[in-house]
Amino acid sequence: MPTPTEFYTDAQRALQKDGQHEKLAEVVVHAIVRDALEDIHTDYINSRDYFFLSTVSADGMPTVSYKGGAVGFVKVMGPNRLIFPNYDGNGMWFSMGNIDEAAKVGLLFMDMVTPWRIRVQGNAKLSKDPELMAQFPGCNMVVDVDVAVVFQNCARYIHKHARLETSPYVPAKDGSQPFPAWKRIDGLQPVLHPDDQGRASTEGGTLTEEEYLNKVLQGTS
Repeated sequence: MPTPTEFYTDAQRALQKDGQHEKLAEVVVHAIVRDALEDIHTDYINSRDYFFLSTVSADGMPTVSYKGGAVGFVKVMGPNRLIFPNYDGNGMWFSMGNIDEAAKVGLLFMDMVTPWRIRVQGNAKLSKDPELMAQFPGCNMVVDVDVAVVFQNCARYIHKHARLETSPYVPAKDGSQPFPAWKRIDGLQPVLHPDDQGRASTEGGTLTEEEYLNKVLQGTS
């Protein structure tokens, strides 16, 4: 278990002192912050089908990305290790590029029904190990996280939401998934990945940007 001095930065400690929260902040560390995943964390992570991934570039620019999959698509491999897949995206490789050059990650697992949340922080690396990738049909690589800190948060400001359905784009057991509507936008056809070239003609035809935007607004994209 990290100590308050190890867990907090000097700037955080200064704000705690200024706000008269020093003693409370110290108690919170001892109460909820751990340096390894415990059963309560593992069980919760295994029940999730999405999380928010925070990464940072080598020059310190942060970004946050939503990651979704089947229930349990983040796999706990041990007290200080978890893995998750990277699926087909928009070709930016934004989060994966950040991980490759800076390694630092934050994972926020949310339950919008109960509600509840758990935060995981650590160092990550990209892997194309066939044995790891075989656990996630349809993935193009796996992120291997060395967990440094895990803690649960007060759920006071989490708005309750009802879950409606699983995304149809979550890869099936054989790795297949529907062709996304954005890959049918006419102006993108010349620059799509070679594997996607020509597919729009067999997947409903091309779309104008306006037609795609209408699908987004209608929730059918």
